[in-house]
Amino acid sequence: MFTGIVEETGVIAGIEPRGSGARLRIAASLVTRELREGDSVSVSGACLTAVEIREDGFAADVSRETLERTTLGEARAGTLVNLERALTAGGRLGGHIVQGHVDGVGVIRSLEERGGGDWWLEVEAPPELERYLVYKGSVAVDGISLTVARVAGPVFAVAVIPHTWRNTTLRAARPGARVNLETDILAKYVEKLLSRIESRPEKLTVEKLRELGY
Repeated sequence: MFTGIVEETGVIAGIEPRGSGARLRIAASLVTRELREGDSVSVSGACLTAVEIREDGFAADVSRETLERTTLGEARAGTLVNLERALTAGGRLGGHIVQGHVDGVGVIRSLEERGGGDWWLEVEAPPELERYLVYKGSVAVDGISLTVARVAGPVFAVAVIPHTWRNTTLRAARPGARVNLETDILAKYVEKLLSRIESRPEKLTVEKLRELGY
């Protein structure tokens, strides 16, 4: 589990095809501290398992499924990525609960500087994710925990503060770029529970039996 608070931006140093998937080699320095083989790392929102850990980076194997369903399938050597180690027990949940399970890929529609280092980001999400986008709710964009400031159908907007702009891949983002999206897991659980309640058979009562002629 992650929080969506990016620890550092790394750079993909190389990509090696492996079977139907690939092994990514990522140059980084901060997240490698205390990182052990088998630990989870969020790489631009996708939860990957760290292997071959060194002081200057680590490697991670990526399945065909992940390559096809996230922007990692488009990554090349030199691509900037957001990195976050898994949350430790007792750690601060500064953002929101992020699983690292990308729900879909969105497209940046606009990116506008608002002055004072603040930015306004608009992203178009896949239609199937629209129902999870809620005003003042949470969404992870390339692994960054952000608050939804406006929703218009599948397009949502977020305000980006200077710290987030400087310390994530958003500083290199451009309109038309594709980004990994993960909606709030709490919304998915609520939807599941409500669907079960709505599909539950109507309670049988004496009045209902009389209506049916019994």
